[in-house]
Amino acid sequence: MTGRRAGACESVLQEPEVGTNGRKVLVAVSGGVDSSTAAALLLEAGFACTGVFMITNAHYERAQSQAEDAARRLGIRLDVLDLRQEFEQIIEYLCSEYAKGRTPNPCVVCNSHIKFGKLWEFARRRGLDHLSTGHYARVINDSESFGLYSGTDSSKDQSYAMSMIDKQMLAHMVLPIGNHSKKQVRELAARFGLGTEHRSESQEICFIPDNDYVAVLEKRCPELARRGRIVDSGGKVLGEHLGVHRFTVGQRRGLGMAMGRPYYVVGIEAATNTVTLGPKEEVMHRKLLARGVNWLTDGFVGSFRAKVKIRYNDEGSWAAVTPEAGAVVIEFDEPKLAITPGQLAVFYVEDKNGSRVIGGGWIEETAD
Repeated sequence: MTGRRAGACESVLQEPEVGTNGRKVLVAVSGGVDSSTAAALLLEAGFACTGVFMITNAHYERAQSQAEDAARRLGIRLDVLDLRQEFEQIIEYLCSEYAKGRTPNPCVVCNSHIKFGKLWEFARRRGLDHLSTGHYARVINDSESFGLYSGTDSSKDQSYAMSMIDKQMLAHMVLPIGNHSKKQVRELAARFGLGTEHRSESQEICFIPDNDYVAVLEKRCPELARRGRIVDSGGKVLGEHLGVHRFTVGQRRGLGMAMGRPYYVVGIEAATNTVTLGPKEEVMHRKLLARGVNWLTDGFVGSFRAKVKIRYNDEGSWAAVTPEAGAVVIEFDEPKLAITPGQLAVFYVEDKNGSRVIGGGWIEETAD
Protein backbone atom coordinates (compact mmCIF):
# COMPACT_ATOMS: atom_id res chain seq x y z
CA MET A 1 0.00 0.00 0.00
CA THR A 2 1.11 3.56 -0.59
CA GLY A 3 2.66 4.90 2.60
CA ARG A 4 2.65 1.47 4.26
CA ARG A 5 6.08 0.65 5.56
CA ALA A 6 6.57 -3.08 5.70
CA GLY A 7 8.02 -4.18 9.00
CA ALA A 8 7.57 -0.78 10.61
CA CYS A 9 5.25 -2.12 13.32
CA GLU A 10 6.45 -5.55 14.28
CA SER A 11 4.10 -7.57 16.50
CA VAL A 12 1.75 -4.68 17.25
CA LEU A 13 -1.46 -6.43 16.21
CA GLN A 14 -2.82 -9.48 17.91
CA GLU A 15 -4.60 -11.50 15.24
CA PRO A 16 -8.14 -10.07 15.17
CA GLU A 17 -10.90 -12.33 16.40
CA VAL A 18 -13.11 -13.16 13.42
CA GLY A 19 -16.13 -15.36 13.05
CA THR A 20 -15.36 -16.87 9.65
CA ASN A 21 -12.32 -17.62 7.55
CA GLY A 22 -13.01 -14.54 5.42
CA ARG A 23 -10.38 -11.82 5.27
CA LYS A 24 -12.34 -9.10 3.48
CA VAL A 25 -13.10 -6.15 5.74
CA LEU A 26 -15.02 -2.90 5.36
CA VAL A 27 -13.25 -0.22 7.41
CA ALA A 28 -15.04 2.96 8.48
CA VAL A 29 -12.56 5.74 7.63
CA SER A 30 -13.20 9.20 9.07
CA GLY A 31 -9.83 10.72 8.21
CA GLY A 32 -8.71 10.67 11.84
CA VAL A 33 -5.87 8.82 13.49
CA ASP A 34 -7.92 6.00 15.02
CA SER A 35 -9.68 4.72 11.90
CA SER A 36 -6.66 5.13 9.64
CA THR A 37 -4.43 3.25 12.09
CA ALA A 38 -7.05 0.50 12.40
CA ALA A 39 -6.98 0.05 8.63
CA ALA A 40 -3.16 0.01 8.53
CA LEU A 41 -3.02 -2.66 11.22
CA LEU A 42 -5.49 -4.82 9.32
CA LEU A 43 -3.51 -4.49 6.10
CA GLU A 44 -0.35 -5.40 7.96
CA ALA A 45 -2.09 -8.52 9.26
CA GLY A 46 -3.04 -9.57 5.72
CA PHE A 47 -6.65 -8.46 5.53
CA ALA A 48 -8.14 -7.12 2.30
CA CYS A 49 -9.60 -3.74 3.26
CA THR A 50 -12.15 -1.47 1.62
CA GLY A 51 -12.75 1.93 3.20
CA VAL A 52 -16.02 3.76 3.63
CA PHE A 53 -16.60 7.39 4.57
CA MET A 54 -19.95 8.52 5.98
CA ILE A 55 -21.43 11.90 5.10
CA THR A 56 -23.27 12.90 8.27
CA ASN A 57 -24.02 16.60 7.81
CA ALA A 58 -23.77 19.43 5.29
CA HIS A 59 -20.24 20.39 6.35
CA TYR A 60 -18.49 17.21 5.28
CA GLU A 61 -16.00 18.37 2.64
CA ARG A 62 -12.94 18.77 4.89
CA ALA A 63 -13.48 15.45 6.65
CA GLN A 64 -14.05 13.68 3.34
CA SER A 65 -10.84 15.15 1.95
CA GLN A 66 -8.94 13.87 5.01
CA ALA A 67 -10.49 10.42 4.60
CA GLU A 68 -9.54 10.36 0.91
CA ASP A 69 -5.97 11.30 1.79
CA ALA A 70 -5.82 8.51 4.37
CA ALA A 71 -7.17 6.00 1.84
CA ARG A 72 -4.55 7.06 -0.72
CA ARG A 73 -1.76 6.57 1.79
CA LEU A 74 -3.21 3.21 2.78
CA GLY A 75 -3.63 2.19 -0.85
CA ILE A 76 -7.27 1.15 -0.41
CA ARG A 77 -10.50 1.97 -2.20
CA LEU A 78 -12.78 4.44 -0.44
CA ASP A 79 -16.53 4.40 -0.92
CA VAL A 80 -18.58 7.40 0.17
CA LEU A 81 -22.03 6.94 1.69
CA ASP A 82 -24.39 9.86 2.10
CA LEU A 83 -26.17 8.98 5.34
CA ARG A 84 -27.56 12.40 6.14
CA GLN A 85 -31.12 11.11 5.92
CA GLU A 86 -30.34 8.39 8.46
CA PHE A 87 -28.79 10.96 10.78
CA GLU A 88 -31.93 13.07 10.47
CA GLN A 89 -33.66 10.21 12.27
CA ILE A 90 -31.16 10.52 15.11
CA ILE A 91 -31.93 14.24 15.38
CA GLU A 92 -35.62 13.31 15.60
CA TYR A 93 -34.70 10.93 18.41
CA LEU A 94 -32.90 13.80 20.18
CA CYS A 95 -35.94 16.04 19.88
CA SER A 96 -38.27 13.31 21.12
CA GLU A 97 -36.14 12.52 24.18
CA TYR A 98 -35.61 16.16 25.17
CA ALA A 99 -39.35 16.79 24.76
CA LYS A 100 -39.89 14.08 27.40
CA GLY A 101 -37.42 15.68 29.79
CA ARG A 102 -34.84 12.94 29.19
CA THR A 103 -31.17 13.17 28.17
CA PRO A 104 -30.54 11.24 24.93
CA ASN A 105 -27.35 9.43 23.93
CA PRO A 106 -26.92 9.82 20.14
CA CYS A 107 -23.59 7.95 19.96
CA VAL A 108 -25.24 4.78 21.26
CA VAL A 109 -28.03 5.04 18.69
CA CYS A 110 -25.52 5.79 15.93
CA ASN A 111 -23.43 2.74 16.80
CA SER A 112 -26.36 0.33 16.91
CA HIS A 113 -28.34 1.62 13.93
CA ILE A 114 -25.76 3.17 11.62
CA LYS A 115 -22.13 2.17 12.19
CA PHE A 116 -22.96 -1.43 13.05
CA GLY A 117 -26.26 -1.40 11.19
CA LYS A 118 -26.25 0.49 7.89
CA LEU A 119 -22.51 0.04 7.33
CA TRP A 120 -22.80 -3.69 7.93
CA GLU A 121 -25.66 -3.90 5.43
CA PHE A 122 -23.41 -2.08 2.94
CA ALA A 123 -20.53 -4.49 3.67
CA ARG A 124 -22.73 -7.52 3.08
CA ARG A 125 -23.98 -6.12 -0.24
CA ARG A 126 -20.32 -5.79 -1.26
CA GLY A 127 -19.63 -9.39 -0.32
CA LEU A 128 -17.33 -8.44 2.57
CA ASP A 129 -16.90 -10.63 5.62
CA HIS A 130 -16.31 -8.17 8.45
CA LEU A 131 -16.72 -4.59 9.59
CA SER A 132 -13.96 -2.65 11.33
CA THR A 133 -13.89 0.70 13.13
CA GLY A 134 -11.42 2.71 15.20
CA HIS A 135 -13.25 2.11 18.47
CA TYR A 136 -11.32 1.56 21.68
CA ALA A 137 -12.97 -1.72 22.60
CA ARG A 138 -12.26 -5.40 22.04
CA VAL A 139 -14.13 -8.39 20.60
CA ILE A 140 -12.83 -11.73 21.88
CA ASN A 141 -13.88 -15.27 20.98
CA ASP A 142 -13.76 -17.37 24.12
CA SER A 143 -14.36 -20.58 22.10
CA GLU A 144 -18.05 -20.59 22.99
CA SER A 145 -19.16 -17.14 21.85
CA PHE A 146 -17.88 -13.74 20.86
CA GLY A 147 -17.85 -11.15 23.62
CA LEU A 148 -17.53 -7.37 23.73
CA TYR A 149 -14.86 -6.20 26.17
CA SER A 150 -13.65 -2.83 27.36
CA GLY A 151 -10.55 -1.41 25.73
CA THR A 152 -7.26 -1.86 27.56
CA ASP A 153 -6.89 1.93 27.86
CA SER A 154 -9.62 2.75 30.38
CA SER A 155 -9.35 6.48 29.66
CA LYS A 156 -10.42 5.88 26.03
CA ASP A 157 -12.70 2.86 26.43
CA GLN A 158 -15.76 3.07 24.16
CA SER A 159 -17.46 -0.21 24.98
CA TYR A 160 -20.24 1.63 26.87
CA ALA A 161 -21.45 3.27 23.67
CA MET A 162 -21.38 -0.07 21.81
CA SER A 163 -23.51 -2.03 24.26
CA MET A 164 -26.74 -1.81 22.24
CA ILE A 165 -25.46 -3.43 19.04
CA ASP A 166 -26.98 -6.69 17.82
CA LYS A 167 -25.28 -9.63 19.54
CA GLN A 168 -24.95 -11.43 16.19
CA MET A 169 -22.81 -8.53 14.97
CA LEU A 170 -19.96 -9.45 17.32
CA ALA A 171 -18.77 -12.35 15.13
CA HIS A 172 -18.29 -9.91 12.24
CA MET A 173 -16.58 -7.04 14.09
CA VAL A 174 -12.84 -6.38 14.03
CA LEU A 175 -11.54 -3.70 16.41
CA PRO A 176 -7.76 -3.47 15.86
CA ILE A 177 -6.91 -0.64 18.26
CA GLY A 178 -8.76 -1.91 21.34
CA ASN A 179 -5.52 -3.26 22.79
CA HIS A 180 -3.70 0.06 22.42
CA SER A 181 -3.59 3.42 24.15
CA LYS A 182 -4.13 6.68 22.26
CA LYS A 183 -0.41 7.42 22.57
CA GLN A 184 0.43 4.06 21.00
CA VAL A 185 -2.07 4.62 18.19
CA ARG A 186 -0.46 7.98 17.33
CA GLU A 187 2.97 6.32 17.34
CA LEU A 188 1.70 3.59 15.03
CA ALA A 189 0.19 6.16 12.65
CA ALA A 190 3.57 7.86 12.44
CA ARG A 191 5.38 4.59 11.77
CA PHE A 192 2.90 3.70 9.04
CA GLY A 193 3.36 7.11 7.42
CA LEU A 194 -0.35 7.92 7.57
CA GLY A 195 0.02 11.66 8.25
CA THR A 196 -2.75 11.52 10.87
CA GLU A 197 -0.65 11.18 14.03
CA HIS A 198 -0.90 14.86 14.98
CA ARG A 199 -4.51 15.30 13.95
CA SER A 200 -6.57 16.74 16.80
CA GLU A 201 -9.33 14.64 18.24
CA SER A 202 -12.82 15.84 17.36
CA GLN A 203 -14.98 16.73 20.35
CA GLU A 204 -18.04 17.32 18.20
CA ILE A 205 -21.15 15.24 17.67
CA CYS A 206 -20.39 14.08 14.14
CA PHE A 207 -23.76 15.07 12.67
CA ILE A 208 -24.07 18.44 14.49
CA PRO A 209 -22.18 21.24 12.65
CA ASP A 210 -19.88 23.22 14.98
CA ASN A 211 -21.18 21.13 17.88
CA ASP A 212 -24.04 23.63 18.35
CA TYR A 213 -26.69 21.07 19.22
CA VAL A 214 -28.94 23.69 20.85
CA ALA A 215 -29.22 25.62 17.57
CA VAL A 216 -29.92 22.44 15.60
CA LEU A 217 -32.58 21.30 18.05
CA GLU A 218 -34.31 24.67 18.22
CA LYS A 219 -34.40 24.92 14.44
CA ARG A 220 -35.80 21.42 14.07
CA CYS A 221 -38.01 21.44 17.15
CA PRO A 222 -38.82 25.09 17.97
CA GLU A 223 -41.35 23.97 20.58
CA LEU A 224 -38.43 23.00 22.83
CA ALA A 225 -37.37 26.65 23.18
CA ARG A 226 -40.07 27.54 25.69
CA ARG A 227 -39.43 29.62 28.76
CA GLY A 228 -40.23 27.85 31.97
CA ARG A 229 -39.65 27.90 35.71
CA ILE A 230 -36.61 26.85 37.67
CA VAL A 231 -37.67 25.80 41.17
CA ASP A 232 -36.20 24.13 44.22
CA SER A 233 -37.46 20.81 45.51
CA GLY A 234 -39.90 22.66 47.77
CA GLY A 235 -41.47 24.43 44.79
CA LYS A 236 -39.93 27.86 45.41
CA VAL A 237 -39.33 29.69 42.13
CA LEU A 238 -35.63 30.42 41.65
CA GLY A 239 -35.60 31.75 38.13
CA GLU A 240 -36.48 31.12 34.52
CA HIS A 241 -35.00 28.87 31.83
CA LEU A 242 -35.06 28.97 28.01
CA GLY A 243 -35.93 25.32 27.41
CA VAL A 244 -35.59 21.99 29.19
CA HIS A 245 -33.30 20.71 26.41
CA ARG A 246 -30.57 22.90 27.88
CA PHE A 247 -30.44 20.84 31.10
CA THR A 248 -29.63 17.33 32.23
CA VAL A 249 -30.12 15.60 35.56
CA GLY A 250 -26.98 15.99 37.64
CA GLN A 251 -25.89 19.21 35.92
CA ARG A 252 -24.12 21.62 38.27
CA ARG A 253 -22.45 24.18 36.01
CA GLY A 254 -24.18 26.71 33.79
CA LEU A 255 -27.32 27.01 35.91
CA GLY A 256 -27.10 30.79 35.85
CA MET A 257 -27.71 31.41 39.52
CA ALA A 258 -25.78 31.52 42.79
CA MET A 259 -27.27 29.41 45.59
CA GLY A 260 -24.60 29.81 48.27
CA ARG A 261 -23.67 26.15 47.96
CA PRO A 262 -23.50 23.70 45.01
CA TYR A 263 -26.90 22.95 43.54
CA TYR A 264 -27.68 20.35 40.90
CA VAL A 265 -30.47 19.64 38.46
CA VAL A 266 -32.45 16.99 40.34
CA GLY A 267 -35.47 16.78 38.05
CA ILE A 268 -36.82 17.81 34.64
CA GLU A 269 -40.59 17.74 34.18
CA ALA A 270 -41.43 18.19 30.53
CA ALA A 271 -45.21 18.31 31.08
CA THR A 272 -44.95 21.49 33.15
CA ASN A 273 -41.73 22.73 31.52
CA THR A 274 -40.09 22.87 34.94
CA VAL A 275 -36.47 22.32 36.00
CA THR A 276 -35.92 21.47 39.66
CA LEU A 277 -32.66 22.18 41.50
CA GLY A 278 -31.46 20.78 44.78
CA PRO A 279 -28.39 19.95 46.88
CA LYS A 280 -26.18 16.99 46.11
CA GLU A 281 -28.01 14.61 48.43
CA GLU A 282 -31.17 15.01 46.33
CA VAL A 283 -29.44 13.72 43.21
CA MET A 284 -27.99 10.61 44.91
CA HIS A 285 -29.89 7.34 44.35
CA ARG A 286 -29.25 3.67 45.02
CA LYS A 287 -31.66 1.98 42.58
CA LEU A 288 -32.71 2.37 38.96
CA LEU A 289 -35.03 0.70 36.47
CA ALA A 290 -33.78 0.26 32.91
CA ARG A 291 -35.92 -0.90 29.99
CA GLY A 292 -35.26 -1.98 26.41
CA VAL A 293 -32.43 -4.21 27.59
CA ASN A 294 -30.00 -5.54 25.00
CA TRP A 295 -28.14 -8.70 26.06
CA LEU A 296 -24.77 -9.49 24.48
CA THR A 297 -24.43 -12.88 26.10
CA ASP A 298 -26.66 -15.74 27.24
CA GLY A 299 -27.16 -17.29 30.62
CA PHE A 300 -28.10 -14.40 32.90
CA VAL A 301 -31.68 -15.09 33.98
CA GLY A 302 -31.43 -14.52 37.72
CA SER A 303 -29.91 -11.71 39.73
CA PHE A 304 -26.15 -11.31 39.31
CA ARG A 305 -23.34 -9.05 40.45
CA ALA A 306 -21.84 -6.63 37.96
CA LYS A 307 -20.00 -3.38 37.64
CA VAL A 308 -22.49 -0.91 36.18
CA LYS A 309 -21.75 2.28 34.27
CA ILE A 310 -24.49 4.91 34.03
CA ARG A 311 -22.74 7.28 31.63
CA TYR A 312 -19.90 7.21 29.11
CA ASN A 313 -17.17 8.49 31.44
CA ASP A 314 -18.37 6.61 34.52
CA GLU A 315 -15.79 4.31 36.10
CA GLY A 316 -18.55 1.91 37.08
CA SER A 317 -19.86 0.81 40.47
CA TRP A 318 -20.74 -2.59 41.90
CA ALA A 319 -24.41 -3.47 41.95
CA ALA A 320 -26.94 -6.29 41.93
CA VAL A 321 -28.61 -6.61 38.52
CA THR A 322 -31.99 -8.34 38.43
CA PRO A 323 -33.63 -9.06 35.03
CA GLU A 324 -37.38 -8.50 34.84
CA ALA A 325 -39.16 -9.24 31.51
CA GLY A 326 -37.27 -6.96 29.14
CA ALA A 327 -36.10 -4.70 31.94
CA VAL A 328 -33.58 -4.78 34.77
CA VAL A 329 -33.62 -3.45 38.31
CA ILE A 330 -30.18 -2.32 39.45
CA GLU A 331 -29.34 -1.75 43.10
CA PHE A 332 -25.94 -0.23 43.78
CA ASP A 333 -23.86 -1.01 46.83
CA GLU A 334 -23.55 2.73 47.42
CA PRO A 335 -25.72 5.64 46.23
CA LYS A 336 -24.80 6.96 42.76
CA LEU A 337 -24.65 10.59 41.69
CA ALA A 338 -26.87 11.77 38.83
CA ILE A 339 -28.58 8.67 37.49
CA THR A 340 -30.04 10.24 34.37
CA PRO A 341 -33.18 9.04 32.53
CA GLY A 342 -32.44 8.57 28.84
CA GLN A 343 -28.87 7.42 29.42
CA LEU A 344 -27.70 3.82 29.44
CA ALA A 345 -26.97 1.52 32.31
CA VAL A 346 -24.32 -0.92 31.06
CA PHE A 347 -23.32 -4.01 33.04
CA TYR A 348 -19.83 -5.54 33.04
CA VAL A 349 -18.65 -8.86 34.44
CA GLU A 350 -14.97 -9.70 34.93
CA ASP A 351 -13.55 -12.86 33.36
CA LYS A 352 -10.12 -14.05 32.23
CA ASN A 353 -10.14 -11.60 29.30
CA GLY A 354 -11.09 -8.51 31.28
CA SER A 355 -14.34 -6.53 31.64
CA ARG A 356 -17.01 -8.07 29.43
CA VAL A 357 -20.14 -6.17 28.45
CA ILE A 358 -23.08 -8.35 29.42
CA GLY A 359 -25.73 -5.93 28.25
CA GLY A 360 -27.28 -2.52 28.63
CA GLY A 361 -30.64 -0.83 29.03
CA TRP A 362 -32.15 2.66 28.90
CA ILE A 363 -32.55 4.27 32.31
CA GLU A 364 -36.21 5.03 33.03
CA GLU A 365 -36.47 5.98 36.69
CA THR A 366 -34.63 5.98 40.00
CA ALA A 367 -35.39 5.15 43.60
CA ASP A 368 -33.60 5.77 46.90
